[in-house]
Amino acid sequence: MASSLRISSSYLSAVNAIHGKKARRRIVAYVESYDDVLFWRTVLSDYEDETRYFEVMLPTRNTLSKGKKKAIMAMLNEGGGRDMIACVDADYDYLLQGITENSRSVIECPYVFHTYVYAIENFYCYAPSLHNVCVMATLNDHDIFDFVWFLTRYSEIIYPLFVWNILLYRRHQFHDFTMSDMNVVIEIGKFSLADPLAPLDKLERKVRARLGEVRRNHQGLRKEYEALMEELTALGVTPQTTYLYVQGHHLFDNVVAPLVGRVCERLRVERETEIRQKACHVTQRQNELSAYQHSQTDSSQMMKKSTGYFRSAPFRKLQRDIEAFLEGKGV
Repeated sequence: MASSLRISSSYLSAVNAIHGKKARRRIVAYVESYDDVLFWRTVLSDYEDETRYFEVMLPTRNTLSKGKKKAIMAMLNEGGGRDMIACVDADYDYLLQGITENSRSVIECPYVFHTYVYAIENFYCYAPSLHNVCVMATLNDHDIFDFVWFLTRYSEIIYPLFVWNILLYRRHQFHDFTMSDMNVVIEIGKFSLADPLAPLDKLERKVRARLGEVRRNHQGLRKEYEALMEELTALGVTPQTTYLYVQGHHLFDNVVAPLVGRVCERLRVERETEIRQKACHVTQRQNELSAYQHSQTDSSQMMKKSTGYFRSAPFRKLQRDIEAFLEGKGV
């Protein structure tokens, strides 16, 4: 797997030393995929100064191989350390707490940094940031939907089933209730902004039905289930924040992005109606509508560019990990 990209950590340290004290230290950060480059560049940029900088890259340039294991192995194979790290999604590895070998490498290696939430897409879905996303996409600051309320209630509904999902993964019984099974249950489908309770009521019925089935099939695990609830709370998973820990792509593509898109569509119509009503003549109306339409941006792209998740508790954990690494603690 040798390539021009695979520069060992010891070599990087030597190069950094040769350039003298005034040269900036280069830290290579391996990431999983193209989508991760911008996220981790945004995260790590805050820690660059006159003494160091980061270069975010995929595990190899000679092939198209990507992924979490590739990023971690690329770092480990080249020694990892002061000048080489891996930055990855937590997936379920954080919540598995070392049950599997991959989980141990993610949560124990001081040179592997993870998102704590399932993936970067969960950060993009951070509820308190979504109104600002709508403003960025539509240039309309009318607050017409309570994203925090909706995703809090969504989380409270799916939480009991999510705990069972994690418990079965920890017991290596995930075939009894897979992540894919979970995703099918927690979809909300299309709905009207005028009645946001309807999809939540439907979701609650689906969860209740599957929850009864899982409980019947695993009646002897009730005490383990209750103990896991307490442990997950200590890890940051609460009934109100569950949406941050389900599979990120599914949450983004099938729940939150469609919801944000629907809200943005309503805001655009509202703004265009206002323009039509206030325009003094046809030319002014056409010019204003044209200018407004050219100023709009895609809501899904705005979700990925927003940094509102910087305020979230999991992100602050990630920041503390990076700061500890740069200060040489635990390394």
